[in-house]
Amino acid sequence: MTKDVIALTERMPDVWSLVAGLFAGGPELDVRSAGEGAVIQLCDEAGRPLVSVEAPLLVRVAGEAARLLGPEAGDTGVPVWWTEARAATGVERAELLAASFARRLARLCGGSVWPSDAATDAGAARSGADAAAAAPAAAQPAVDVLTERTAVVLQDRPVVAMTAWLSDAIRAAAASDRAVQIVTPATSRLSLPTRLSLTGLPSRWVVRDDEGGGYYDGLSGAVLRWHDGGFTPVEAEPERTPVAPAFLEGAEDTGERQLALSFRTVQPAEERLVLGGPLEAAWTAVTGGPPEGWSTAEPVNLPWSCEALTALARDRAPESTWVIAVGRADRPAIATLRVERTARGVEQDVTVAFGYGPGEKPPLDALPDLAATLVTEHRLQSLLVQLRAARRDLSLPARLEPPAVPVGFALGADETQDVGLTFARRTPLPARPVPLRPAARPGFYYPLGDGSSPSSWALFEQLMRHLRQPG
Repeated sequence: MTKDVIALTERMPDVWSLVAGLFAGGPELDVRSAGEGAVIQLCDEAGRPLVSVEAPLLVRVAGEAARLLGPEAGDTGVPVWWTEARAATGVERAELLAASFARRLARLCGGSVWPSDAATDAGAARSGADAAAAAPAAAQPAVDVLTERTAVVLQDRPVVAMTAWLSDAIRAAAASDRAVQIVTPATSRLSLPTRLSLTGLPSRWVVRDDEGGGYYDGLSGAVLRWHDGGFTPVEAEPERTPVAPAFLEGAEDTGERQLALSFRTVQPAEERLVLGGPLEAAWTAVTGGPPEGWSTAEPVNLPWSCEALTALARDRAPESTWVIAVGRADRPAIATLRVERTARGVEQDVTVAFGYGPGEKPPLDALPDLAATLVTEHRLQSLLVQLRAARRDLSLPARLEPPAVPVGFALGADETQDVGLTFARRTPLPARPVPLRPAARPGFYYPLGDGSSPSSWALFEQLMRHLRQPG
């Protein structure tokens, strides 16, 4: 049984509905609040949490349930209230109680439960009244094992998303100088925001290898073992780590592709500045329209709005703001955007990926015009475009995928001046750079290929060495 159970309801679960659902496990249980009221906990007689329930979230972005929960949730319409319950680790009664709560909530408010085979027997949840509950590993319900150097999160979902709970756990781990290690079965995949959060070892994605009987790193394939309070690579020979055979399986090319853009803009910190414009410009250039929705976590629940994003960033200033954006269900796209106030102005760091199936052609010919728009309207600093053979749905499986191949690179006007106009224009590349208006202070777009040959990396490295030389 999964630890996480989600109720997807047509009506907003009010306080009485929540209490009725929580007490499905029996009157001896105690209801408490945590996280400044954002989490409701169902505790045993000793005060140990059995089930933690996040505040209901109104999702108004179509396709989010199917994207994160799989075809089982494909018929879920919008708007829908998403209420998530997480059971305490290793406590059967807690898992039964979480499922019973979600079932009760779905009946009261109209809707369904994920997973659909979650337990329906509330009596089974009550029958374990004397079962021992494990003490919580940490203040964050998402953390299952806490050691001096690692926070371990157990997940059994089709897509491990950057939920509010997981985001809180990662922030708390960073504040306590701990790594985050997410443990999943081999069938799970990571969303792009979750993948980007696992930067810097020893944070890693730990995959249970049912065939090999151990664990491996879902990003590198390295065989892992539990040692000294965390998962670490097994060294079969000095400076050599074995790779799990399961990681190398199923690496054939399906014809699916991902177009990835990474760029940064730096704009003056003016009162009239509206954020999100660079991301919207890139999205429109590639897909013909703006993002569908945005949020600070997954599932993405708010319709896209540059004005609302700007208001959030202003409220959080001088702290940085990190958000996620998604596209329409028929045109997979997902992005992360970080907004920071620095000495140079307001910086917007964007990573965005677009998915294409067999027979769908990424619009590479639109890239020079996009780069020109970012230079002239949004003060682009730099842009890197890459193409890779990977899943159209933009999730990351626990197996080897070919590396991305650079397609193009753009340099902003200020950066061109720093390099030197003549030096930026005359490069050792076979293709001439495309000047990006205005002519007096241009930027440049440097074509690197069509994404079909890894040799483009050599061209990119050659270009970087050239641009780093004094002009």
